Amino acid sequence: MKIRNIVIIAVIVLFIGFLVYNKIRNTNTELQKNKAIAAQKNTSAIVDIAIVNPARLDNRIMSSGTIIANNEVDLFSEISGKITHIYFKEGGRVTKGELLVKIYDEDLQAQLMRAKAAYAIASETEARNKKLLTKQGISEEEYDQSRSALDEAKADVDLLKVQISKTEIRSPYNGVIGLKNVSEGTFIAPSVKIATIQEIEPIKLDFSVPEKYMARVNVGDGVKFTVQGLKDTFTAQIFAIEPKIDLATRSLMVRAVCPNKDERIKPGAFAEVNLVLKESDNAILVPTQSIIPVLKGNKIYLLKNGKAKLIDIKTGLRNDTSIEVTEGLQAGDSIITTGIMMLKPGSAVRIKNIEK
Repeated sequence: MKIRNIVIIAVIVLFIGFLVYNKIRNTNTELQKNKAIAAQKNTSAIVDIAIVNPARLDNRIMSSGTIIANNEVDLFSEISGKITHIYFKEGGRVTKGELLVKIYDEDLQAQLMRAKAAYAIASETEARNKKLLTKQGISEEEYDQSRSALDEAKADVDLLKVQISKTEIRSPYNGVIGLKNVSEGTFIAPSVKIATIQEIEPIKLDFSVPEKYMARVNVGDGVKFTVQGLKDTFTAQIFAIEPKIDLATRSLMVRAVCPNKDERIKPGAFAEVNLVLKESDNAILVPTQSIIPVLKGNKIYLLKNGKAKLIDIKTGLRNDTSIEVTEGLQAGDSIITTGIMMLKPGSAVRIKNIEK
């Protein structure tokens, strides 16, 4: 009986111990779950979000450019010789065909006079032989010789006239001539630059635009620009676009023309260019800091069901604070604008501020 009672007591103790163990284990499991939930809440990233709404976007490209002359030429002599006269005034206006510089040509003038005399004799001989030929007084061979001599004499005259013309340096077009690099009496060679002539009415503007905007830039588009030292804003019109994209800068060179009747705009000036493209009233704009650049484009985090979702987007124009999204977002989407570096796809987030 004693052994039986001991066994019964032992079974009861074991049963009570088992119940106590299960109770403690269940309590610990519940505590661990609560701790995990609390830890998850504590590790959720705190972010700001923005609600995407259509907005007005003035499609403008800001660029830098350079003013160049409508036409520009450096004056050089084709021959060597001593300068006898300089007819232009430094910084003055010149007209097309105006004589600017004269090089010594008296020796050529003397040769020309001799060539003209030879030509006159050859001409008389040819005329006389022509009459004799009609009367069969000479053979055709003799007449052909006199005709050939006349042609040679005329060629000698023409050659000397061309050589003399090279001693006269004339303006190729209307413009403004710069500072001279030679003086009267200087022995000049073809390698010596005499001066530079620039046609500055109208004036040209060269600037570049990124290749992603090339489909939006067209001949005839208006361009506004400013130059240092002048308070006015000038308007130019695109008239030529380079057909090839620059491989080094991945940009497209564009050229515009602008009236410059008062000639205040000088070639070589730095220009700040504002190219106005097509305006949009329903553009999707997002803060610049919300964009994540990747190797093959751009991404952005959306807020979906309390978690961060990483999506691909395509971007367009940008201004000081925002970037246009052309594909990937719709009006009403919630995008994450801060705390992006702490996120990964599927991360739980808590909202701090909502921007509209």
